[in-house]
Amino acid sequence: MAEIIQRDGTWIFDGDTLRLTPGRDKNVGLLRRTLGELTVPLGALAGVSLEQGRKAGRLRLRLRDGADPLLQATGGKLAEPNDPYQLTVEADRFGVAEYFVDEVRGALLLDQVPTGPVDGYLLPGPAVPLSASAGDGTASFDGERVRLEWNWKTEDAKSAAGARTLALVDITAVEWRPAAGLENGCLRFTVRGSGTKAPPKYDPDSVELWGFKRDPLMALVAAAVQVRLPHPAAAVEDRPGGEPGGAAAAGPEPGADHDALLRRLRELGELRREGVLTDEEFALAKQAVLKRL
Repeated sequence: MAEIIQRDGTWIFDGDTLRLTPGRDKNVGLLRRTLGELTVPLGALAGVSLEQGRKAGRLRLRLRDGADPLLQATGGKLAEPNDPYQLTVEADRFGVAEYFVDEVRGALLLDQVPTGPVDGYLLPGPAVPLSASAGDGTASFDGERVRLEWNWKTEDAKSAAGARTLALVDITAVEWRPAAGLENGCLRFTVRGSGTKAPPKYDPDSVELWGFKRDPLMALVAAAVQVRLPHPAAAVEDRPGGEPGGAAAAGPEPGADHDALLRRLRELGELRREGVLTDEEFALAKQAVLKRL
């Protein structure tokens, strides 16, 4: 098991799953604190890295495309304080972080986890019911219906019809976009039969976001809806030449040398389990194999 504890949070890897728990530091974003502990199966990972700086570094997980509804709904646009797949690491803990990275990478190699896209969500998404207020409204979702309610800051042309209720069966897409520069963000639902192209400020199926602290909570609503919509990979199956799970985009088969190194890693793991190798001997041998990869 590998573990790293920081003010920013705690990451634990047991060989099969990663448990990501946000810390209590003031720099931890509201979305991470609200989301709480996140359990990520090894099969959802495409990679892990450590970026080192002079005073601090960053552990970063890279998930396979289509594995997480939160990333799907936000397009990977969550900023660092709210991104649950980043962890700030203090400089004196770089050694622990490097060990953590080696353990995860070794497990990915041993299990031969592919890095390509998946054809179904591997994370469950936020629990429902849930509700978030930000920008010009409140968005609530109970698993079957989205309800949008407006506040005193909503444009009259948008709020005149009152609260809006959207049935899940009528929603074809959902998007969360943060405010950037002079452009406001939004939580936008695409509804079957509604061809509106109005800006979020006037769109009754959107909540306009202005870049304030609570904006990322709307991303949780987006993720809860996203996980209940058809997976994006389903569209690939309907295209000419498309294959389930995005197989058409898969890379080439690994070479013979790569396969031999993977077999060597498995053999080392078996020798450690049988007591032939000590943990220290196993770590040294594994490092030598990983360097060749």
